[in-house]
Amino acid sequence: MPEARAAATLAALAAELAAQAARLETPVPSPCRNVCRMDAASGYCEGCLRTIEEIAGWSSASDEDKRRIWAQLPRRAAWLAGEETPP
Repeated sequence: MPEARAAATLAALAAELAAQAARLETPVPSPCRNVCRMDAASGYCEGCLRTIEEIAGWSSASDEDKRRIWAQLPRRAAWLAGEETPP
């Protein structure tokens, strides 16, 4: 199950990065991992787990909004790994 393992690895990475982002003041970094492919089924980028709207609006989003998005990434990764209900 390489896909499940990759999703679990992504979930762990997203959780760690979300925790780091929550501690940052400004600027809040982008979660982009340079794997820019949108998954049609989920609507999330396969690399950063953001929606196209979140990606497009990142540069003008407030730090509060960026932290909110970061906080959602671990749950999205867990859902994609089949461990949670849809976010």
